[in-house]
Amino acid sequence: MKLSEILTSLTYTSENFRDEEISDIAYDSRKAGDGILFVCLVGAFADGHKYAKAAYDKGSRVFLCEKDLDLPEDAILIKTENTRAALATASCNFFRHPSRDIDVIGITGTKGKTTVAHLVKFVLDTAGLMTGIIGTVGASYGDTVLPTVNTTPESYELQKMLRLMADGGCKAAAIEVSSLGLKSHRVDGIEFAMGVFTNLYPDHIGKTEPDSFEEYAFWKTQLFPRCKKALVNIDDPFTKTIIEHCKGEVITYGTSDEAMYKMTACEKIKQGNLLGMKFALEHKGESREFVVALPGDVNAHNSLIAVALGDEYGINEKYIKDGLRSVFVKGRGELVRVNDDITVIIDYAHNGVSLKSIIDTAKDYEHNRIITLFGSVGGRTECRREELGTVSGKMSDFTVITSDDPEFEDPQKICDEIGQWCEKAGGEFVKIPDRAEAIHYAVNMAQKGDILILAGKGHENYMKIRGEKVPFSERDEVIKAFKGKEEV
Repeated sequence: MKLSEILTSLTYTSENFRDEEISDIAYDSRKAGDGILFVCLVGAFADGHKYAKAAYDKGSRVFLCEKDLDLPEDAILIKTENTRAALATASCNFFRHPSRDIDVIGITGTKGKTTVAHLVKFVLDTAGLMTGIIGTVGASYGDTVLPTVNTTPESYELQKMLRLMADGGCKAAAIEVSSLGLKSHRVDGIEFAMGVFTNLYPDHIGKTEPDSFEEYAFWKTQLFPRCKKALVNIDDPFTKTIIEHCKGEVITYGTSDEAMYKMTACEKIKQGNLLGMKFALEHKGESREFVVALPGDVNAHNSLIAVALGDEYGINEKYIKDGLRSVFVKGRGELVRVNDDITVIIDYAHNGVSLKSIIDTAKDYEHNRIITLFGSVGGRTECRREELGTVSGKMSDFTVITSDDPEFEDPQKICDEIGQWCEKAGGEFVKIPDRAEAIHYAVNMAQKGDILILAGKGHENYMKIRGEKVPFSERDEVIKAFKGKEEV
């Protein structure tokens, strides 16, 4: 593609402009090369302008920058006010505006983005509308898995994924849109068919995130001026502000009387080791019942979104019901169905609030004992370990304390710190620093009717140990442990 086409709609000045043929775009100097436009991104920890010479040495001759660059005369400098915003525009042009060829459903909020994205995907997929997904647990469509780093990838990767999905036959893509993704221009240029708002809580405040809750909340609102339609949680107090920013039709869901999709009843169901929810909703005077294969009231509430989306697409109710019954979310209340007598839940809970939530959810179902296994990452404050140990000590019947990304810290020391708080809370526990060994211990001690919660790792398939990402699959380890249990 010609450089002039890539720069369409971008405000810039240029030195030594030549309308070169561009084969790709890069913002990492290690990926620079002949024919590649290098973008000097300015981030919280690194400034891409410092790597422009390295990109030149690799063969790049075209540079998108905010600052002056000291490069040889044959370099083409395209100067713009904000290279992060410019990257989004350039990527959108380079990948031929994929959101015009696929319905992009953007999901934002503090909690529930990952689960909602999967609920939407399962319902649309079940109806034969192949749907891609991009978010915390990765990106995929059909049998294709795409690597990701951030919840909302950089604009280049996001546009590339959407183009792959559109060309691969997807009719829709459900993407998690974080406040940082909005603030950092990652979703600029995307034409959203639908924006979804789940809820808002104080969270994600810090150096690489919005500076305050007010700023965090502001960026959440900025998804909705980009959307043709909006689907919002009427039960959340912040929804009124969200609606003020909506440009298109607004559809509401929740338990309030004014909800267009109103949940009127909700009950927990347990079938063998399957934990789920049965709920009823009213819409336009009609009452319907559904079952979702995820535990907890919040997942019934989240399922209203999938039902509403299904209706928007004119999907037969049978496919909506089948999609909800078959849904699973990797590492988010994920049920590992390996034994009819024992329920195993893998969850990403890694602080006191989230651990309490998943234990509360499990306790709502008929059970014998709650056995909780978790650790705490290395290099974090004792406060995290205190709250984890205290919550499990008070709420679990038995706690298995182990490792969770110890990095350069002694795993035994971390376990000891958690253990002292678990003991103060009156809990029974054991400390086993090796996570694989701990899982086998927990599985072997589990009895009929027990619910075993493995918390902290969730969807991750590695352990961070002394600067290395060591491959580790919690799911595989559970299956292996149950196989050993059965053979004894």
